[in-house]
Amino acid sequence: MKKPLIPLVTCGALVAATMLGAAPAMAAPPVPTAGDPQQLADGFTTPLSLEVDRQRVSYISQNFVGLLTRVDRDGSKTDVVSSPGMEIGAVSSRDGVVYYAENAADLSSTHIKALPEGGTPTVLADIRSYEEQYNPDQDNSYGFEGITPECAAQFPTEAPPDGPPGTPPPPYYTGLIDSHPYASLALNNAIFVADAGMNAILRVGYDGSVSTVAVLPPQAPIHVTAEIAEQQGLPACTAGTNYIAEPVPTDVEIGPDGWLYVTTLPGGPEDPSLGGRGSVYKVNPKSGEVVKVAGGFGGATGLAVSTSGTIYVAELFGGDGSGQISVLPVGASAPTPLLAVPGPAAIEIRANRLFVTWNALSDPPAGTFSLIEVELGGA
Repeated sequence: MKKPLIPLVTCGALVAATMLGAAPAMAAPPVPTAGDPQQLADGFTTPLSLEVDRQRVSYISQNFVGLLTRVDRDGSKTDVVSSPGMEIGAVSSRDGVVYYAENAADLSSTHIKALPEGGTPTVLADIRSYEEQYNPDQDNSYGFEGITPECAAQFPTEAPPDGPPGTPPPPYYTGLIDSHPYASLALNNAIFVADAGMNAILRVGYDGSVSTVAVLPPQAPIHVTAEIAEQQGLPACTAGTNYIAEPVPTDVEIGPDGWLYVTTLPGGPEDPSLGGRGSVYKVNPKSGEVVKVAGGFGGATGLAVSTSGTIYVAELFGGDGSGQISVLPVGASAPTPLLAVPGPAAIEIRANRLFVTWNALSDPPAGTFSLIEVELGGA
């Protein structure tokens, strides 16, 4: 029942020890404050991925019109990649080179490309071919646990007209051949890719080699009641089963502890109709160890990590359901709302400023899909 990644709507421990007695109580970590959002540029269509370089030049993917757009500090915009009919996303940069994903509309091909300044794009890595050869999450099980064959036969075998190409997954299944590079992070030794189809974090070498860093764990099972079955439009026979959703990664960043931090959406439904099931994990890039940092997010579509380790999360459906930015101060185990932002998708941090794309999926008046800047304080 995995639904496609939005917006296809339709993909450091603290140790204290003492020999003399209990350690003193630790003060609560400070919670940052946020200033009023300032608009830097507008007029984007589905701005789902964002990179802000050291000069505060931004690169925004306009995913479903196949554009990669540069935004200079004065707000001027230049389309640096145009691939009509393709999806552009997963943007990052390093040493003057912009890296991004170019995906076929039906995800039958997915590539990481490199765009040198003043140059033309070249293919760095074929992600779909890697998925077809290795299928990293093939040992994970998803869907309705314990469903009977008679009940399974009541599920559709064809995608709805407004859904993604191909057929939906079976009611209970192991990891399918499915690649959707959704976010990337270019570091000095490699590019790390969050692939929302294969539910994995990949390492892409600058020589084009691809390997798996970690496969994320399936979501905790949800017990399907008759009420949930009716609410979600499921066959009534699913009541009494457990539903295990895919852990759909949406962003990857590096923390000051050297671990990778990853946001996830739950595979179907991605909104909080079954509760806030978005999560933040951290992944050891050397060992592949995966540790859950926090949950309870309403559509975690991106994150930013400060040099001090504070985590900022874009919640597409957070707050009253219209969206918010939340914060996890160092040592916190639950998020704190920071700023109401309508439909935030991508988020980056530079010094004490957050950069956010908002109104990413709504249908506002023309020109209001925006890039905003928010000054931080108090932490």
